Amino acid sequence: MRRSATTRLVLSSEGRLIFACRALRSFAFGWLSIVLALYLDLRGLRPVEIGAVFTATMVEDALLTLLLSTVAARLGPARVMALTAPLIGLGGLLLATAEGKALLIVGAVLGTLSPNGQEAGPFAPMEQALLPGAVRSGAPVRAFGWYNVFAFLPSALGSAAAGGALGWAFRRGVAEVEAHRWMLLAYAAAGVVLSVLYARLARTSGSAGMPGGTVKTLGALGLGRSRGPVLELAALQAVDALAGGFIMQSLVAYWLHLRFGAGPQALGALFFGTSLLSALSFFGATRVAERVGLLNTMVFTHLPSNVLLLLVPFMPTFGAAAAVLLARHTLSQMDVPTRQAYMMALVSPEERPAASGLTLSARALAQACAPVVSGLTMAVAATPAPFLLAGGLKIAYDLGLFLRFRSVPLSPFGLAGREGD
Repeated sequence: MRRSATTRLVLSSEGRLIFACRALRSFAFGWLSIVLALYLDLRGLRPVEIGAVFTATMVEDALLTLLLSTVAARLGPARVMALTAPLIGLGGLLLATAEGKALLIVGAVLGTLSPNGQEAGPFAPMEQALLPGAVRSGAPVRAFGWYNVFAFLPSALGSAAAGGALGWAFRRGVAEVEAHRWMLLAYAAAGVVLSVLYARLARTSGSAGMPGGTVKTLGALGLGRSRGPVLELAALQAVDALAGGFIMQSLVAYWLHLRFGAGPQALGALFFGTSLLSALSFFGATRVAERVGLLNTMVFTHLPSNVLLLLVPFMPTFGAAAAVLLARHTLSQMDVPTRQAYMMALVSPEERPAASGLTLSARALAQACAPVVSGLTMAVAATPAPFLLAGGLKIAYDLGLFLRFRSVPLSPFGLAGREGD
């Protein structure tokens, strides 16, 4: 059993800038997740078409992330983010101004959009690769805990703000399509601000955190000696992400709308609550990980949350379904900071951008397969199928992860030693 140092966490100026970018990006993604499916529905897309748009968006994001992560050690993670951030503004602008379905789809595919209220594009793996080098004192796993707090709390605020803004506009007689367009323009504005912030980070950090002398030994995927374990972990995480694709936030919002008639304000309040509980759980996750290990924390908090997930579609009312979702989110995201820290401890510093980018891309590509299936089931009725598929696959992922990696040694980063000790 390991215990990390109790030194207070202190970040460099680059680390604080990473957190600021993470917060703004997450607020924008939370804002978008409430309006995106509803806006596409208003513009005449059928449920199956909405699922297909989400799939195309995630595939584009995953392939872009995979491509950029392989060269990030040479180019510099901060420069990668500075070059990619303008796509957020482009996507929002095209969606807001497009007159036909074709341009709507182009905006969704070319823009870095987030249907699930959380991550999209190469930003998270690049930030995670830089984050260990930005820790001046304290346990690195705590930095990942706070990093995710700066995702989920702003995402919660974004969801709540989006629901409130739409309700305010409707009460004043603004047409639904027009209100949604203004929401998308606000999302595009966030992309402009992010472009400026990442450009500043690129100027100050450059290729910080990537040891230049060892970069030339990396393979085609940007990986060296850790290639095998990273690929295995990426495959397992793809199963988890495939399951998550059935219940991404935009689709759950749509399911609750079909099943119970829930409107934007109720959905915004619910997802504010789920994101808030997830953010609070990160504090517990880092403390638990310091005592029982990263892998144990990942697996044994995730399993009970997935049992709760299986119960959601059998709830008789919106209030009951919301209560089970809220209970689930006290546990379901505790594996996120520990999973990120685990990956950074599994690989050498020069492999971090590629390892994080590869696993995130594998997750995104797997997740992209699910919305079309969910869209087909929702086109018939709000069936329990998406929740049952998600819960079953996630439980299989938890068991497979524990059995494969329980005895794999980690580097001195974060929590040292062997996870099975």
